[in-house]
Amino acid sequence: MRRRFMLPGILLATLCACAEFPDLGRTVPEAELDGAYPPLVPVQGLLAQGEQTRIAEGEDAALEARAAALRARAARLRNR
Repeated sequence: MRRRFMLPGILLATLCACAEFPDLGRTVPEAELDGAYPPLVPVQGLLAQGEQTRIAEGEDAALEARAAALRARAARLRNR
């Protein structure tokens, strides 16, 4: 059974070896190679943004109700 899969694998590897790959060193424009580095920013500001929640006070009940409705819909779809 393994022999049946060996020939297609060898053929695929041979075809891949014949492919011409583009010159990746020339894909970046010359103007961008000499460009300035991006500015460094303090890490504390980035960490503070990650700690902010996007769910406002009182929205958690609505979110739980929506999740329960979606679970019930999924259960109905599974039972069809």
